[in-house]
Amino acid sequence: MAERELIQASTEVDASPASVWEVVSDLRRMGERSPQCKKMFILRGPVSEGTVTVNLNNRGPLWWPTTSKVTRFERERVLAFHVPINGTTWTYELEPTATGTRLTESRRVKAPGKAISNFLVNRFMGGVPAFEAELQRGIEETLARIKAEAERAPTTA
Repeated sequence: MAERELIQASTEVDASPASVWEVVSDLRRMGERSPQCKKMFILRGPVSEGTVTVNLNNRGPLWWPTTSKVTRFERERVLAFHVPINGTTWTYELEPTATGTRLTESRRVKAPGKAISNFLVNRFMGGVPAFEAELQRGIEETLARIKAEAERAPTTA
């Protein structure tokens, strides 16, 4: 049973929303940023609302595929994708600030979550509380990597 409907973190990025968006919206490079999602394969065309991905995830010796569908794509504002097998929605929100961009990443799931997902997490990933704590750390790590990349990038007007 999912215990936390919302897991999220934010960071301040010293880069324009356009620069941060270039990093966030490049889903093909998700594996370079996420400690769990090692690869996202984009099915057909550029990323936009409705885009479907096939994802390869990893945790220790465990590897598993998922699919997702982009449900929101508002340039320089919001990118969200839904993962049907576990009922989660992952969202990146960008907000302009005086010095750059506030970037928030969140994972939402309606409690109690999908039965199959809960079973697998409890059986193979140490239980829901431990896994959700790991997801929190993973979000923070992903945001740190996006921040570092966006702040190294040339300024986008």
